[in-house]
Amino acid sequence: MQFILLFGLVSALGDITYEGARSIYGPYLAFLGASVAAIGIVSGAGEFMGYVLRLVSGYFIDRTGQYWLVTILGYGMLIAVPLLAIAGNWQVAVIFIMLERIGKAIRSPAKDALLSYATKQMGTGLGFGLHEALDQVGAVIGPLLFTAALAISGSYETGFHLLWIPAILTVAVVVATRMKVPNPAMLEQEGGQMPGERQGNKTLSKAFWVYAGFTFLSVLGFANFQLLSYHWQDKGVVAEAVIPSLYAVAMAVDAAVALIIGKIYDKKGMISLIVIPICTLIIPFLGFSNGYVAAIAAVVLWGAVMGIHETIMRAAIADLTPISSRGFAYGIFNTLYGTAWFLGSAAMGLLYDISINYIIDFICAMEIIAFIAFMLFSNNIKKSS
Repeated sequence: MQFILLFGLVSALGDITYEGARSIYGPYLAFLGASVAAIGIVSGAGEFMGYVLRLVSGYFIDRTGQYWLVTILGYGMLIAVPLLAIAGNWQVAVIFIMLERIGKAIRSPAKDALLSYATKQMGTGLGFGLHEALDQVGAVIGPLLFTAALAISGSYETGFHLLWIPAILTVAVVVATRMKVPNPAMLEQEGGQMPGERQGNKTLSKAFWVYAGFTFLSVLGFANFQLLSYHWQDKGVVAEAVIPSLYAVAMAVDAAVALIIGKIYDKKGMISLIVIPICTLIIPFLGFSNGYVAAIAAVVLWGAVMGIHETIMRAAIADLTPISSRGFAYGIFNTLYGTAWFLGSAAMGLLYDISINYIIDFICAMEIIAFIAFMLFSNNIKKSS
């Protein structure tokens, strides 16, 4: 519990740093002279790279066992965020933004693997749920903190300089956590070595690969908040000034649902994953309507699905993979997740200009196929058992 709470504090401080900055990347790049096309390309490329590089990071940590070194290095790259204050032009700012995304890619598989060892004692669902709840506290505080700094000073530089505090605290707490628990693998296996230090079963099961396919398909049909909010603004459903508040609501729902679904997962097992395609399927019918109440309902449901993604989707990897290959498994999972998010968002963006009905058809098709993949996954789990 102490280890999970410490890592939750690390994630919260990290989120204050980079989510605070990410909330104004678009306006800041525009302020520095970037075009709308450049901002769109940078945003998409940064997210895609931030997921794809996790495959390399996951493979490296399983081969070397350097989980802590990679985690600390990844969080150390958060210093790129406050350095945006001295960027001077948008090209330099893009370099700092990409460095932050690379840092997240480097640390994520190692962080998830380290967490998975500790969650085994209290339940993987609840463990990841508790971590996600703390993580989302930072995701809410960060944008609010930067907004306050911007409102008071009227300067982007002041906001970025303020982020030195959580960035430095993040590294300090993660180093302190490493000193307190140098070998988290022992929390799952009595006297165990770090995975890269021993030989063992490194094979990823057929069930894992079917689950990876289910993850890819369900995320491929998940409408992103940017597209939903664009629709609300374009159709006059919600005032532009209200949209950031709706995102904060979604993050709060994410945190609350993470705790609830984590506990359900520990009691019911893998079957609880079926709520992902079901809930995802409902979102476009609410989010792409022209009703205010429906939009609010879509926000709540969108936040709930995000909470489920960040909790039991990650918890399932810990239950499906041997300890010796878990870092690589998280790398594969995150790469597929990011690729699906990128491709799905691009497809829905193109379909929106043709017809909203095409988006709904696309999402329905993806989630129905994801449901079928889940049935195959369930059969593989039963056979393995």
